Amino acid sequence: MIVGTRDSALAMKQTDIFIRSMNKACPEQSFEIRTMKSSGDLDLSASLDQLQGFGAFVRELDSALLSEEIDVSVNSMKDMPVTLPKGLCVAAVMERADVRDVIIPLNIDELPPGAKVGTSSIRRKAELKAVRPDIISVPLRGNIQTRLSKLDSGEYDSVILAKAGLDRLSVNRKMYVLPLSSFVPAPAQGAIAIVCRSDDQRTRNTVSCVDDPRTRTEVTLEREIMHLMGAGCSSPIGINASIQGTGIRLRAVSFERSDSKVSLDVVLSAEYNKNDLRDISDKLKGVTE
Repeated sequence: MIVGTRDSALAMKQTDIFIRSMNKACPEQSFEIRTMKSSGDLDLSASLDQLQGFGAFVRELDSALLSEEIDVSVNSMKDMPVTLPKGLCVAAVMERADVRDVIIPLNIDELPPGAKVGTSSIRRKAELKAVRPDIISVPLRGNIQTRLSKLDSGEYDSVILAKAGLDRLSVNRKMYVLPLSSFVPAPAQGAIAIVCRSDDQRTRNTVSCVDDPRTRTEVTLEREIMHLMGAGCSSPIGINASIQGTGIRLRAVSFERSDSKVSLDVVLSAEYNKNDLRDISDKLKGVTE
């Protein structure tokens, strides 16, 4: 099986997680890794929301799949557009890591007025402004190592990153976990998606053994609301679903219409329907009857 991945340290680690999980379930299966750079990796001058089109971090992998250069691709699911190119499907969603954001090395209440916090996520910028309007958000692009190096050089007072990536790379730093009540993560944050061709039933069956039903249920709900909102992976929205008992707790926040914050914290029935999600989408978009 030929596995495609971006060549960053985090992407390679996520690919290793996938292959090790597959080796346990299908020890007879062999793997070849092919790395590539995405347009999102190459264009570090533009902010995330300025990158042309959707899926800046997965387009090259999608093209390689469709041209049959690779059999599967390993992706950070939060970077994927909600609608995949025709001919591709999500064959597996692996068990999700910690969904939360962290701030390094100073906590938000420790930062002095006018402190510079590095992030290129417009969601994180908006959430940060809602909590500390006096703090300055400064663009920060690059892989995790690059971002931490810029922090160490004194360009920023603190930086905000996803805990899942730091955990996967075993980064040992003084960090503070940001509460879900005020920093709702991006849809599908912490989840690894395995994508393949829709008509490649053999590969779909093979990788299905690493699919985690709980994670798939949660991220499917998150991404469906994202879709109904017409949002992309760089939109200023946070959505997190968590199965709790017989229901699903849904936290969501949107800054789509203005700097004003629209937030929800509800529990849905496991048998939620499309109308339930449309109502949630409308509320997050500020639509009133």
